[in-house]
Amino acid sequence: MANKNRYQFESRIHVYRATKRMTQQELADLVGVSRQTVMQLERNRYNPSMLLAYSIARVFDVTIEDLFDFKEGQQ
Repeated sequence: MANKNRYQFESRIHVYRATKRMTQQELADLVGVSRQTVMQLERNRYNPSMLLAYSIARVFDVTIEDLFDFKEGQQ
């Protein structure tokens, strides 16, 4: 198959973070990752593990689905 289907996601972390007036570093410290990881998540350049996605969702008291919009796309 020439075009492989792959799942894509769009992060809303920056929206929740801004609502709580939280810096990338503060969020990173709370979930145990680097600020660069948070930055990459917000730019949709890093696919988080389920554990990391769950940890971030817990910080904002939302579901993983609230944080990430998953969809199937073609690349």
